[in-house]
Amino acid sequence: MLLTNLETVPGKKITRHLGLVQGSTVRAKHFGKDIAAGFKNVFGGELKAYTELLSEARDEAIDRMKQEASSVGANAVVNVRFSTSSVTQGAAELFAYGTAVVVED
Repeated sequence: MLLTNLETVPGKKITRHLGLVQGSTVRAKHFGKDIAAGFKNVFGGELKAYTELLSEARDEAIDRMKQEASSVGANAVVNVRFSTSSVTQGAAELFAYGTAVVVED
């Protein structure tokens, strides 16, 4: 599955437009890691637990978007975008979306 944030796939021709596809997940870190992140917030520095949380969430949201695209017959997703939101303290939603298409050489 080809993914791009461009409107087209360079070197390929879009032959079918299959519509919007999406994937999302809500992730929360372990309470202990949340406390450690709280200390970092006071003293400064990267909140590695949250960086990891968002990375895992992004990977899962992309996988879910790719599964949806595959289920409608796409071999590429163009205009891929991401959105994040805080659901509650220590938990975040990551939403990936784009346009499912069929491309050919």
